[in-house]
Amino acid sequence: MRNALRLLYVALLLVVSAALARADVFSGLDVMSSTVVQQHQSSFSGLGLRARVKSARIVEGIDFLPYVEYWRNSASVEPFGITTARKDATLGADVRFSFQRTGWKPYLGAGFGLHFLSTEVDAPSLGLRHASDSVIKGGLSGLAGVSFPLSTHLDNFIELKYHHLPGFSQLKVNWGLAWGL
Repeated sequence: MRNALRLLYVALLLVVSAALARADVFSGLDVMSSTVVQQHQSSFSGLGLRARVKSARIVEGIDFLPYVEYWRNSASVEPFGITTARKDATLGADVRFSFQRTGWKPYLGAGFGLHFLSTEVDAPSLGLRHASDSVIKGGLSGLAGVSFPLSTHLDNFIELKYHHLPGFSQLKVNWGLAWGL
């Protein structure tokens, strides 16, 4: 059932992306690296990719941002032979409003993401062999950031993004490059 839900969500995302590309509203692509702090965890790194979609029919400065983000964190406690791994693959979309100004541009946004969370533990010394748990959770997100132009079609950005997932909430500091048309 979970695999069918994942496949359906990816297919829907691809169909929507293809329709938007045909409608000539694709306006750019962002690649980012994240420092992630998940509830009850230390910080670690993640990666993300998102498209930027604009429509002439919508208010100037509004972008729709379908995205995919991924992070994985693992730990090993050698004297005890314990290894753990947590990971999150997220598919979602944000709506962002960029304040119009010359030079750097601040922005605010909100959205929704579907998180595919998984945890694995191997602790044979404690009688726990290859235990794992997976859960799919939907959660709201909020973001605030600023972009700095590097050239006509290339910007650098830094942002703060919060994903509200009860028991798994995440705060991310994202930075990356944005390529625009």
